[in-house]
This record gives sequence, C-alpha cells and structure tokens, in this order.
Amino acid sequence: MLAASAFKGKPLLLNFWATWCPPCVEELPLIDNFFLQNKAKGWQVLALAVDQAAPVSRFLTQSPLSFAVALAGFPGIEVSKSLGNITGALPFTVVFDSTGSVLHRKMGKLTADDLRAWERLSV
Repeated sequence: MLAASAFKGKPLLLNFWATWCPPCVEELPLIDNFFLQNKAKGWQVLALAVDQAAPVSRFLTQSPLSFAVALAGFPGIEVSKSLGNITGALPFTVVFDSTGSVLHRKMGKLTADDLRAWERLSV
C-alpha cells in the first residue's frame, strides 16, 4: 500500500493506465525514460493501474518499469474523475508541484513534447 504522504515535497507525475488500453501501454516507455532522466531532480512518478492484479503483474514481469506502480482497480476511474478526468477515459495524466497543487492535466496519450514541457515547469 502506498501512502500519499510518501510523495509530498517533490513534483509528481501521476498516470492512470490499464493493460487493455493500447495508448496507455505505448506511453509507458516514455514515462519511464522521463523518470530516469529526472529522478535526480526530485521528480516522482506513480502509475495507477485501473485494472486487475493478474494482467498488471504479467505486464510488469514482461516490461518492468523504474517508477512506482500501484493497483487502483476499477475504482481508480473515480479517483481520476476527482482529479478532472470527467469522462473517466484512459490514459490520463496529472502533474503536481511539490506542494501538491495540480499544474497540468492531460487526457490521452502523452508525447515526448508533453514530457519535455513538464520537465521545465517550476516545481
């Protein structure tokens, strides 16, 4: 179990995804690269899987990620809606600054340009 307090004080990229969502799976290597390039600058990344445990476990065995992944299950959609994802669609990403304020939201697949822009944010 992950405590939200573990992410306080540093910028956070929070990504909602699922194994059955092709754009979600396609953007994970980009997010992993973003994390590896920016963790020394204090960036944190958390991927919340809106999925079931078995497919997520299989996916992570085949395609390990360098950042934290938590299983939110289907209730994760409600969490994403509370953060501005009105339709509950995936993928959905939220960027928080070090105080926990939302800096940016992105519905749909991330691009390298999105990540470069967020990297330059004053967090």
